[in-house]
Amino acid sequence: MKILITGGLGFIGTNFIKYWFKNHPNDHIINLDKLTYAANPKNLTEFENSPNYQFVKGDILDEVLVDQLMSQVELVVHFAAESHVDRSIGDPSLFVKTNVLGTYTLLNAALKYNVRFHHISTDEVFGSIAIDSQDQFSESTPYDPSSPYSAAKASSDHFVRAFIKTFKLQATITNCSNNYGPYQHPEKLLPRFISNIVDGKKLPVYGQGLNFRDWLYVEDHCRAIEAVILKGKIGETYCVGGLKGGTRNIDLIKMLLKVMGKDESCIEYVADRPAHDNYSVNWSKIKNELGWEPIYTLETGLQATVDWYVQNQEWWKETKKEAEEFYKILSAKKV
Repeated sequence: MKILITGGLGFIGTNFIKYWFKNHPNDHIINLDKLTYAANPKNLTEFENSPNYQFVKGDILDEVLVDQLMSQVELVVHFAAESHVDRSIGDPSLFVKTNVLGTYTLLNAALKYNVRFHHISTDEVFGSIAIDSQDQFSESTPYDPSSPYSAAKASSDHFVRAFIKTFKLQATITNCSNNYGPYQHPEKLLPRFISNIVDGKKLPVYGQGLNFRDWLYVEDHCRAIEAVILKGKIGETYCVGGLKGGTRNIDLIKMLLKVMGKDESCIEYVADRPAHDNYSVNWSKIKNELGWEPIYTLETGLQATVDWYVQNQEWWKETKKEAEEFYKILSAKKV
């Protein structure tokens, strides 16, 4: 099979390409990536000389380029997106362009060449669960996005569904919970805090850390995408989450400190983020229909993540500087 991966030098895209080649070594992958701040060209150097891998620097908004690449493949797996909520609050327009118009450009080309389309989305499109509730998001949960990021992803989901219903596009969607693991940009919570601990810095916790998230180890997510590609029903959506369900931020951070042998003195509580949501995902549909379930517990996934960041400090040192500058600007705006 010949596959177009969008955003393949980002966090999840990188892990997916590594996973796919490990399990499907005879397939051919074209990796289309714009190389924004969140991408790292060093992630996939192991495949540079492989006849089964081709990297193309480009924008998913480039209709001519997308058309050219789509004509060569049988499947597109669409990861490319602006994904950081804090950045979306500062500049929503970029999220509309990439997440909405970029997805629309890809859908048009996939329809033209009858290419199977798999869209990677987020549980954040569903909004927030009450902090004292035991509810979980599922495929039937109404959309109620809170941030410009989740609103843009919700719009892209709706466009995929519209192309399925109106034009009979062969497409599927996965809505995943918070991913973590190797190759994640240090602007995100876990790599930011792991790198802060390595550097002897404080851990800035929003509010009192009582908001909860559902944590999905990235390799489990890759396995879920594979299951949907190979066995999923066209036109369907599948929610993908971690084993534990919702975990409070402060509890996750205490787990992280324990793994890294540190005490709680490095925690620093800061002003809460606007529209700070809570997430927990019911993934019974993908388990019952496709036989997928997470392998990693939060404990084993956290240990594997810490080990990778401690052993690969050169990878995140440079990108960490940009992330720190961003958070300085964000803090100044909040003041």
